[in-house]
This record gives sequence, C-alpha cells and structure tokens, in this order.
Amino acid sequence: MGAVLAFYPGVIYSPAFHRYIPGYPNVDAQNSYLITGYDGTVINAQPWGRGGISREVWNGSFTTPEIRTEATTTENSSDKVWKMLSRPLEGSGGVEAVIEMRNPLAFGHFINHPGKEMESNVMICPYDFLLSETEMRAYIPNVAFGNTGDVKMGRFESFLSRTGSNSSLDAHVLKTIVLVATKALCNEELMLNYRLSNSEKRLEWYIPLDE
Repeated sequence: MGAVLAFYPGVIYSPAFHRYIPGYPNVDAQNSYLITGYDGTVINAQPWGRGGISREVWNGSFTTPEIRTEATTTENSSDKVWKMLSRPLEGSGGVEAVIEMRNPLAFGHFINHPGKEMESNVMICPYDFLLSETEMRAYIPNVAFGNTGDVKMGRFESFLSRTGSNSSLDAHVLKTIVLVATKALCNEELMLNYRLSNSEKRLEWYIPLDE
C-alpha cells in the first residue's frame, strides 16, 4: 500500500491554460485520456499514446501517435524487452523536452474504472518533479503546455505577478500525477475510480462507486 505503480503521461495544462486544451470547452468529447488533479491541473495523455521504442524530442504535439502492433513471434518476451532497451538513444540530452518514450511506468492512462461489484485499488497522487535534476528529465513522461512556444509567456508571467504566484518556483517543478496502490496487490488488474461528475449524463459503462 502506498507504492507508486505508474505515471500519468502527457501534456500538462495548468488552470490558466485550460482554454488551450484541444476541443475546449468540450474537451472530453473526443478524448477519454484526460485526468484532473486536485489543484485543477489537467493532463492530456492522448499525445503519448503507447509510448515508443526510443528517446525522442517531444514538443507536446497534439497529434495522436500511430499505434504500432508487432507481428507475432516465437521470441521470448523478456528477450524482446532487452533488445528494445539496448537500442541506442536518440535525441540530445541537452534539450529540455527529450523524453524517454520507453518509460515502463508511463501507463497510468490505461488503468480502467471498476466494473459492477468491483473496487478501486489505486488512487491519484500529485507529485512535483524537480526540473533542476537535469539527468532525470528524460524519464519524466510529461511536458508542460506553455513551455514549448505554443503561447506567449510574457502575458502569463504578468498575470502571475499580479496574483502573487511564484513563477520562478513554478518554472523549476513539473506538476504531475502518479498512481499509488491503496492496498497490497498481487496479480490483479489495476482499477482507478474515475469519479465522474454526478451532474453530467453518465456514460453506459460508468458505475459510481460512491454516490
């Protein structure tokens, strides 16, 4: 219980940038890979897809990556994983948005909501990565919207100064979400309570765990 099991990968939108989420204001109409933190931070995992097999420069592109399926082979699974991780890394470590697409923990967006008579066994937990630890940056499967030239930061920085936010501090952390176990687990599927709003029309598959 309490162990970190997965990262929630993707593009991070702070509350000031919600209007830039694709499809705004109906952001979930064509995207089921959004999650909201307790501080209002939204992470869009759709651009991440299933990750990749290399270390790449990622600019938070909104294009959904192609999902590749490998042909069936008799090769042992552990051998395939070893070969994948042994491939040379691509990209320059000096670029801030170089991301390790092979990150084996970046699968939080595939965790399902519990079905009938089932219980959740993981919960979300906000976690701030320190970007000052530059050698670890490649292993954080997230980028913050607004740090990739998508918007003019000057206007936002002036907003922060008026509201008293510490922009210099915020610039050195990446506010992400991780999934942690709520009980001891062994050979069972991970389940997360999606906690969809009761005021909205419920989807057919959604069963509220706590009315």
